[in-house]
Amino acid sequence: MSRSRSDSPLLFDLPIRPDYSLEHGIMRDGTAPVAGLDEAGRGPLAGPVVAAAVILDANRLPDGLDDSKRLSAEMREALFVQVLDAAVSVSVASVCAASIDASDIRLASLEAMRRALHGLCTPARFALADGRDIPPGLNCPCKAVVKGDQRSQSIAAASIIAKVTRDRMMTRTGHCQPHYGFDSHAGYATRRHRDAINQHGPVHRIHRMSFAPLKSLDLLAS
Repeated sequence: MSRSRSDSPLLFDLPIRPDYSLEHGIMRDGTAPVAGLDEAGRGPLAGPVVAAAVILDANRLPDGLDDSKRLSAEMREALFVQVLDAAVSVSVASVCAASIDASDIRLASLEAMRRALHGLCTPARFALADGRDIPPGLNCPCKAVVKGDQRSQSIAAASIIAKVTRDRMMTRTGHCQPHYGFDSHAGYATRRHRDAINQHGPVHRIHRMSFAPLKSLDLLAS
């Protein structure tokens, strides 16, 4: 039996920065507009997973778009403003910690992307989703793109919108729960965060109780 060919790009196949070639190829066939989908916050112990859908204007592509993880916080903030200013349509959606616990983080991430796509004020006719999975229940065809935030400018733009939005949400959460340092680590499992959980316990509706080590704690959420 022949082995199916992986769609995962080799390192030397990746562009130095994402470009608009995937979108151009789809639009050449008469399908437009094309939306990029990405999420932020799969790994943290606390907070929502946030997804964004972005339809870029091919004639007003912001300079410097890239995978949000490869950008400094200052660059992400600047590009966040540029994308909001230049894009045809932008939508953001989230799934909370309790809903993540009720299903799992993979399904919650896909649901957030579905909600973001459906929230666009200009409906997309095609979507490019970062990763290996296509979110179920979309209102248009979709292609999953491995390392999409490093290949597609639309997905890169969505990654920036999702990341900056989630960071801002966690900063606000940190103002309400100052013991945990959410404004500095955005809910990730840093030493400071783990020490705060051990000292103060997890916070109901903020911490993801299905994630290790929280699921092994013999504590009631405060």
